[in-house]
Amino acid sequence: MTNQPRLRLESGTEAAWMLSGPSADKYPLVNEYLAYLTDRNYSPRTVRAYGYDLLAFCRWLETHSSGIDSVTTGTVLDFMRHCREASIAGRPANVLSMTGKRLDHYSATTINHRLAALTGLFTFRALREPELRNPIPSGREARRVSAEERNGLLGHLVRPKRRSALRLREPRRLPRPLDRRETADLLASLRTWRDRSIAGLMLLSGLRSGEILTLDVTDIDIGARWIRVFGKGAKERRVPLDVEVAGLIQTYLLTERPESTSTRLFLVAKGPHRGQPLTPAGLRTIFRYHRLKSGVLAGHPHALRHTFGTAMAEAGVDLAVMQALLGHAHVDTTARYIHLTPTHVKAEFDAARTRLHTRT
Repeated sequence: MTNQPRLRLESGTEAAWMLSGPSADKYPLVNEYLAYLTDRNYSPRTVRAYGYDLLAFCRWLETHSSGIDSVTTGTVLDFMRHCREASIAGRPANVLSMTGKRLDHYSATTINHRLAALTGLFTFRALREPELRNPIPSGREARRVSAEERNGLLGHLVRPKRRSALRLREPRRLPRPLDRRETADLLASLRTWRDRSIAGLMLLSGLRSGEILTLDVTDIDIGARWIRVFGKGAKERRVPLDVEVAGLIQTYLLTERPESTSTRLFLVAKGPHRGQPLTPAGLRTIFRYHRLKSGVLAGHPHALRHTFGTAMAEAGVDLAVMQALLGHAHVDTTARYIHLTPTHVKAEFDAARTRLHTRT
């Protein structure tokens, strides 16, 4: 294991993920591809995820004494079969999910993500060296959309999606919001103005964790109550700022934010890194502590964003407005929240039932 490549963050950077280790020099294409993703403004989390997917592939090649240049379609198929059949170390093999699936195997989402990483890697190589054959099989692609997509409210805007035959069917999971009690308990455990401001921006403005951490002081207009947010792919949008959250941020800036040369809004409050920008690991530590303290085990940062999206859907906010607020690139992603409106669904059901009884 010591001779296998590893993934590390290059010192002095925030997003330069690269392979390292004794055998990493056999895979320069992977590091060039990760650098390419960074240059294309992919988020550090996305580059890291692609890096670990490609690391798994490189380690599998090591066990088969093979290299990137010798990868064929058969090699890719063998790797995908390995991903479907491999067991995850440390997970019990005799435990099944409610659907009967073994929990010691990789999920369909993980396997599909590895396929996407390989597809991107060899597509990148084809751009640089067109004479080399792309080993990723194209498979049978869907030529038309499903009936549900074609007949939906925005069916006239849907384009056929190109799907690889290697992709596994993924279970459709809807975002899980926090209920009122969970939200109240989690917020009650927060003690600093910084942490309350962060939670408020997620819960009442729908910001992502990465967007929170990249906010500058100048991005907050407390007087006009607007936030300038740079989302995925460096896409800029303006989001309204709740009046209570504006008060929390103003108090944080006046009484709690350390003096620093950094322009970031949220900084480390104490310790040897005081005054430095808050990191993703630091944010995870904050929420992990308050999840345990409050007993709200579902209180992850993204759960607050899901709670915001659900509240907007239940309030009947227009789908296009929700898409603009949440910063989704595709309206299909926003549409998931429409299914999370049990209050609205029950009200419509009761109204229809009343009309039927009235007619009879």
